[in-house]
Amino acid sequence: MNKVKIEPFMIIGISVRTTNKNNQGANEIADLWGKFMGQNVLEAIPNKIDNTIYSIYTDYQSDHTKPYTAILGCKVSDLNSIPDEMIGKSFNGGNYVKLSAKGDLMKGLILNKWTEIWEMDLDRAFTADFEVFGEKAHNPNDAEIDFLIAVK
Repeated sequence: MNKVKIEPFMIIGISVRTTNKNNQGANEIADLWGKFMGQNVLEAIPNKIDNTIYSIYTDYQSDHTKPYTAILGCKVSDLNSIPDEMIGKSFNGGNYVKLSAKGDLMKGLILNKWTEIWEMDLDRAFTADFEVFGEKAHNPNDAEIDFLIAVK
């Protein structure tokens, strides 16, 4: 478990307000990924710094048991041009714990890691947690995903 400092950043992407109750979050976030890939959102994001995809969990009502917003998008250099149907958001960065998961994305890799994180004794800030889908995530059968969890 690595402690890291994240610098402020901006994201443009698509989002959904959801909850983890009754597997709703897992289903709605899977649908959001379907929309992201199916509608080629990656190519439509203006001013992106690179093609790394960020899956961000933010605007927590209180903690992971209450509603939150999930955003799929890319880091951008500015928020001056946000396409219709997308959102732009700034994040302050801060103190994070960095974890990784390696395996098959189609076999619950992400949800299994989150289940593990929810059970960890972390002093979570519930500001903005995220997953990073970079070059190591290109092979969905053998992906490596970084998870960054905001801590106090």
